[in-house]
Amino acid sequence: MTEDAPTEDMLEEFDDRESMLQYFLDENQEFLSWLGTSIDHVGDGTMTMSIPYDEKLTNTRPNAADDERADMHGGVAATLIDTVGGLCLRTAMDDPFGARIATINLNLNYLRPATGDLVATADVVRVGGSVGVSEIVVESTTPDGEAHEVAIGQGAYRVFRSD
Repeated sequence: MTEDAPTEDMLEEFDDRESMLQYFLDENQEFLSWLGTSIDHVGDGTMTMSIPYDEKLTNTRPNAADDERADMHGGVAATLIDTVGGLCLRTAMDDPFGARIATINLNLNYLRPATGDLVATADVVRVGGSVGVSEIVVESTTPDGEAHEVAIGQGAYRVFRSD
């Protein structure tokens, strides 16, 4: 994943960081927008994003019962991990709009099938001069309302600063 930063001027047009980043995502990241990706929370060193359950994003198990809900495709969780992991690094930077960020390495472990909306929370481990690392947890809510961790990941990202 490579993404360019919104401009500092954009922040003045919005009420909060979440709405500014949501606008940027919707206008510039067609794939993420198509997935229905939402910016849910932006804090210092942390960010939460989500993708709603949609049958077009699922795999049906060959032996599934007729009433069994299909699982979200693992690539959707991986996309969410990559995206929120890179974006959250900006929350820990002195000049969050003065850098480009590209994924160097992405590790993830799937813990169980996701049968509902995906919600990923990323926390910054460290942002250095040229590399940043974040840890990410993805949860999914089952149709009966229970939330479970479905994937965990860690991303390393190259930070290209404009200075």
